[in-house]
Amino acid sequence: MLKRSSWLLLLLCFSLCLVSCATDRAERKRQAEASRRLGEAYLREGNTTAALKELLKAEKLYDKDAFLQNDLGWAYFAKEESDLAISHFKKALALKPDYSEALNNMGIVYLKLEQWDNAIDCFNRALDNLLYTTAHFALNNLGEAYRGKKDYGHSIDSYKKALKADSSFPPAHRGLGLTYMAMDDYEAAVSALEKAVQYAPRFAGAYYDLGRAYTGQSITEKAISAFKKVVELAADTPLADRALGEIRKLQEY
Repeated sequence: MLKRSSWLLLLLCFSLCLVSCATDRAERKRQAEASRRLGEAYLREGNTTAALKELLKAEKLYDKDAFLQNDLGWAYFAKEESDLAISHFKKALALKPDYSEALNNMGIVYLKLEQWDNAIDCFNRALDNLLYTTAHFALNNLGEAYRGKKDYGHSIDSYKKALKADSSFPPAHRGLGLTYMAMDDYEAAVSALEKAVQYAPRFAGAYYDLGRAYTGQSITEKAISAFKKVVELAADTPLADRALGEIRKLQEY
């Protein structure tokens, strides 16, 4: 009887320990999620230092969260820590292999590093997921990677697929314009870039590229107008300084 009582007491203690551990784990996950969401809010505001602080706090509490690892990757990328960014995107994918957003984000890091083939692999893997709701982002980025490789045929095809998914997506229109300019097809470039600024009237970079395309066609008045728009939209920036330089050259010519 005594042995049976001791066994029951031991079983009760073990059960209480399990409940306590589960409760503690659940609380840690709750706290980690709260820190992650705060970190995401800081990321949206552009406060990457505060974001990283909260995200690292969340990771100490619970690191098996694919969304957290993706956020950490994005925060490190914003800090220009490419190797750390890639390592966290890989952690996110180990936890969630079909995580297309993490694949797309990792591809963006490779784009910046000009590792075109690695970027292309990431974007294609992201697109393998038929449930990926923002596939036009990866398709546009795929166009960027192929343009970086000077594979203009695949670049144009990727941008056009992005526009088939979202016909008013300005970056894809701009990417098409840049690709056509690289091919010295300024007429097609102008057409694409005019659509980019039509859909995004405050897209200073697209206006700058449009000015270059007009210059390539020797349409000086429209080129100057486009460069002036850059100065208006992006005053006191290096892009505005370049636009002013283009205006001076056109006026001298």
